[in-house]
Amino acid sequence: LALGGPLVLPSPTAQGDLLHEALLPPGPGHLLGTDQLSRDLLSRIVSGLRLTLVIGLASALLAVVLGAAVGLIAGTRAGIFDAVLMRTVDALLAIPRLFVLLLVLAVWDRVPLPALILLLALTGWYGTSRLVRAETVRLRGEDFVRAAEALGAGRMRIALRHLLPNVAAPILVAGTLGVGDVILLEAGLTYLGLGIRPPTPSLGGMVLDSRSVFVTAPWTSIFPGLVIVLTVLSVNLVGDALREALDPRSI
Repeated sequence: LALGGPLVLPSPTAQGDLLHEALLPPGPGHLLGTDQLSRDLLSRIVSGLRLTLVIGLASALLAVVLGAAVGLIAGTRAGIFDAVLMRTVDALLAIPRLFVLLLVLAVWDRVPLPALILLLALTGWYGTSRLVRAETVRLRGEDFVRAAEALGAGRMRIALRHLLPNVAAPILVAGTLGVGDVILLEAGLTYLGLGIRPPTPSLGGMVLDSRSVFVTAPWTSIFPGLVIVLTVLSVNLVGDALREALDPRSI
């Protein structure tokens, strides 16, 4: 729907007759109805879903790459370096992510989309780093790693050629589940007026705009909210399926 919808649907910013087409209920002409400005709700939901998925996938990917890099470095370097790096991650985990996002976005007048993606990524890699570090430490004593060391392989080669492929499964699962968290965060921040700003369509923004007409036109908030729920549910189901498929104990 997000990929092919905009090819057949009208523009999400196109307005009809404000007097006769505003707040129309779902029907043949507008399958999900219209909003206060007579814009087609289905078109706006599809455009908002595209933006939500771009933000979720991009920020989760960046967070996974950063977390995996930190976890690999910490896991392959024992001693004081590993201890300092992990204690730093523990300190960052102690700071609520939502608090940091609210603090930064509240003092930023209008956040560009790349900056929002980067901010969500920079506050979401801590858990992945701990997961990768734990798996790396566990695998560091395996026979295949010791054999590579005996053959003269350097630390970087062992990390990239032997350890990283073996920790790829938990990284993939963590990244997939992280997409759902980012989608909820973005929708919540936009609902608070700190995320995507109008006129760009966003699911959280549509729920925010519909507050004043929720009683008279409940479809303007129910449908965007339902899409958020279904999207996060779908992403979590994919993450659970990947976890079961990549679990060595299930083979």
